[in-house]
Amino acid sequence: MFQKNFFYLIHIQYLGFRLHGWAKQPGLKTVHSLIDKTMRFALGHTNFKTMGTSRTDALVSANHSAFELFLTQELEDIDEFLRVFNKNLPSDIRALGVEIVDETFNIINTAKTKHYEYIFAHGQKPHPMGAAIMSFIPNALDIELMQKGAEMFLGTHNFGTFVTKPKPKTQFEREVLISEIIPNTKYTASFFPDESFIYRISSRGFMRNQVRLMMGQLIQLGQGEISLDDLEGMLEKRQDQPLMTIAPASGLILEKIDFDR
Repeated sequence: MFQKNFFYLIHIQYLGFRLHGWAKQPGLKTVHSLIDKTMRFALGHTNFKTMGTSRTDALVSANHSAFELFLTQELEDIDEFLRVFNKNLPSDIRALGVEIVDETFNIINTAKTKHYEYIFAHGQKPHPMGAAIMSFIPNALDIELMQKGAEMFLGTHNFGTFVTKPKPKTQFEREVLISEIIPNTKYTASFFPDESFIYRISSRGFMRNQVRLMMGQLIQLGQGEISLDDLEGMLEKRQDQPLMTIAPASGLILEKIDFDR
């Protein structure tokens, strides 16, 4: 039986464009599988376990995420471990730092706030190199109307419509702390379009595909396919049909995780 004696919280960031999400999957490159592969080399043994804070979909990136490392022996030199770990990680994954925690910390159950950003552009098709972190909507969007729609998500609502394959005990009532669409001045590159936008959303808990489903309905709103009243009906559960429009994954970035400790 694996004996957990030492506990570390490792902060990371990654570009998800070539990866199939966080969770390990047979025959596929995922964040967790690449981290464990590199960890075996950095530690020089396999007597460890790692656990991520949550799953992310294929193509989704993270500016700040984390995983917990369990060891039977203490890391003798954390700075040297971090150097070796980063040197051998693929170029689209980077470790930001290592934090010592104890057995009372649980990366899954510890209360946390997640901040997501969804980057998108519309109108003229942008340079293909931007596709790694930016979603392109070919139809013209009414950004002002989408901003009003985003504000409707603020506060506590039943988001039971905005989830795929919920578990029997899933809690649909969630509080959204931030929900806004702003001009993108944060992510820039010479090949980015002149104008792009960020949908910012924060909550202490998201369900499977919740953010992408919410963004999908905002895109429909901006295209004139649904109204603000339709969006309100989704929040009030006036429709039981599953949502069919989900925003592409490549525009979604886990911007930051705040752990409450």
